Amino acid sequence: MITASARSELLESASRVWRAYRYWTHIYKRTWRASLASGFLTPALFMAAMGLGLGTLVNRHGSSAHQLGGVSYLAFIAPGLLAASAMQMAAIEGMFPVMAGIKWIKFYQAMLASPITVTEVLYAHLLWMATRVAMVSAIFLGAMFAFGAPRSAEVLAAVPVAVLTGMSMAVPSAAFTATRESDQALIGVIRFVVMPMFLFSGTFFPLSQLPAWIRPLAYITPLWHGVALCRSLSLGNASLGASLGHVAYLLAVIGAATLVARRTFTRRLAA
Repeated sequence: MITASARSELLESASRVWRAYRYWTHIYKRTWRASLASGFLTPALFMAAMGLGLGTLVNRHGSSAHQLGGVSYLAFIAPGLLAASAMQMAAIEGMFPVMAGIKWIKFYQAMLASPITVTEVLYAHLLWMATRVAMVSAIFLGAMFAFGAPRSAEVLAAVPVAVLTGMSMAVPSAAFTATRESDQALIGVIRFVVMPMFLFSGTFFPLSQLPAWIRPLAYITPLWHGVALCRSLSLGNASLGASLGHVAYLLAVIGAATLVARRTFTRRLAA
């Protein structure tokens, strides 16, 4: 049972997290118009080029259509791009803004000059990352509807799934960035982790097209779980068991990475 003093401390901590979170909302007021415009334009161009342009060629090939489960390439690729774009954006959010907070601009240190703790600084920034992913994912879903990609109203649940997918990359990225002195290693993560996941986690083609030896590597990536669940929700063939399994995996990754991030942030900022 939570005591009155413990409850009071939790409320005070939540208030401090909220105040730190408002820093990010204040900064975003300067860029939200351009951000929202690019947030819609990017998925629209993706789906026009890949879903309609390349999709026209894929749809003409009978065996390709069969491998896609009998749906158009646009219906197949759009939910995958939703999850993959969330992952890609969240990875960036977990790298360069964190590096700026620690080393370049050092606004983390400014926050820590107040009564806020390192853990609360971390939680506030993670909450903002989740907010950004949610906004971008909601806009992406709007673009999907504009192109007629969804096949089921269940696709509305793909937005929170995309948020989980994004955070499963944002939190590990933040934890790793807190250990770096420069952004050189971050560029390597983008090239050798983020981009391969983007290309080979079932976003653009079924994993059955990959060599058998590499498929297990794709299956253990958080992005594959996000892509698979977003796609099943969009196509209306999601099962409860599989959906819960995907969500549990993403939550486990986020939970474990958060524990690591708390440690790396504390070592870096509380020293």
